[in-house]
Formats: sequence, C-alpha cells, structure tokens
Amino acid sequence: MSDPATPPLNPPAPANPPAGGPAPEPQTFSAEYVRELRAENKSWRLKAQEHETAATAAAEAAKKAKEEADGTISAAQKAANDRIIRAELKAEALKAGLVDLDALKLADLSKVTLKDDGTVDGAEALFADLKKAKPYLFGAANTSTPGNPPKPGNQQGKSVKEMTKAEYEAARRQAIQGA
Repeated sequence: MSDPATPPLNPPAPANPPAGGPAPEPQTFSAEYVRELRAENKSWRLKAQEHETAATAAAEAAKKAKEEADGTISAAQKAANDRIIRAELKAEALKAGLVDLDALKLADLSKVTLKDDGTVDGAEALFADLKKAKPYLFGAANTSTPGNPPKPGNQQGKSVKEMTKAEYEAARRQAIQGA
C-alpha cells in the first residue's frame, strides 16, 4: 500500500515517444513537491552560510586573541628579563668597584643580554667601557669623613656654665676653625 500524498518514485514511461526528437523527460515529482524541496534546500543553504560566517568570525576572533596574548606574554617576558639584567648588573657593578649604583641608570644597557642559563652577557665590556669613559665612578667608596682621632684621657669637656669668658671664647674659636 502506498500513501496517496507521496508521489511515485518511478512513474511509467510513455508508450510512444514523439517523432522527430528526443523523448521528453517524464515528470517524476509534482511541481508542488519540487517547490517544497527547493524551499527546504534554500533554508539549509542559508543556515550553512550563517554557520560558515560565524565560524569565520570565530576563527578571526581567536587569531586576534592569540596575537594579543602573544604580545602580552612577550611584554611580560621582556619586563622580567630587564629586571633580571638590572639585578645581575648591580652585582657585577659591585665587583667592578662602582661607587654609586645610580650610575647604572646612565649606562647604555642595549649591548647587555640575558643568556638562556640566566647569566648576563656583555656586563664586563659595559663596565670596562664605563671605567674608560667615567673613571671617577669607580674606586673605593669612602663614607666616613677623615678627621683626627680623639685624644686619650677625659673625653668629657667642660660645660659652658663652668667656663670662664676667656675659655668660652677660645673653645668657640677652635670649634669654628675645626669645622
């Protein structure tokens, strides 16, 4: 038994083809059924195009996000390497005899690089060039002021109340000359 709404798949061929040309194609499906199929095909094509457009947009967004992430990673890596270089240069500066570590801010650090093992390459050459250009930055740091050692004996002096006017004037002159 067949459903009356479903058209036959293989209709019978005409018995006598017309003379003088090829036989016309037999009409397999009704026109209404063909229109329905074409409308359904159109809706599927439109959905496929929408999905393809969405996939392309998602791929572009993923590519952009990856580029941004790579940029952020490289900036963070550079900042970390710069911090490591500065820390290593401080240690090298002390070995080279740099008096003031603030002088590192003035040095050209473009030739100094960080090796894969974490050591700094070019530090020795940097400090050698810096010693030639600015030798006053290197040497022993002297933080104490030179002066006479205290005299042995009573280190306690007289208070001003106990001094005579002449003693006070002499102490005052000596303090002014010594300062």
